[in-house]
Amino acid sequence: MIQTRHLFTLTAEVPKIIELGATPAGSRRIATVTGGTFKGERLSGTIQPTPGGDWLLVRPDGATILDVRLTLETDDRQLIYMTYRGIRHGPAEVMARLAKGEAVDPASYYFRTTPVFETGSQKYDWLNRVVSVATGRREKSGPVYEVYEVL
Repeated sequence: MIQTRHLFTLTAEVPKIIELGATPAGSRRIATVTGGTFKGERLSGTIQPTPGGDWLLVRPDGATILDVRLTLETDDRQLIYMTYRGIRHGPAEVMARLAKGEAVDPASYYFRTTPVFETGSQKYDWLNRVVSVATGRREKSGPVYEVYEVL
């Protein structure tokens, strides 16, 4: 049985998404992450503004593949590079409402990611050796994730 421990709740600010259009792989979109916060028992802080973003690919089957890169700064001024890949999908009508920025019950769609961390900080060095998973929900201002360390 897999056991987890909550690392933090991450709330990203995504004010702009650029539509590149249909590519051979699917419909490509790039979302700029301009900031946000993360809060947990063992670490909290802010998401640093650009460079940071989400390279989204909407596949022909309607699933959205996420490829995200962020820099986190802890409240005690340590830097952590966070990357994650993931997938979001659900019924077409639910996904259309999400795309319009409407409030949608997160239980009505699937949104999961696999964050990986990289840091030179001695205090947070333990993150370099953590496997993590996250559940997400999409809100009007951007995604919110509950990130868990796999024990």
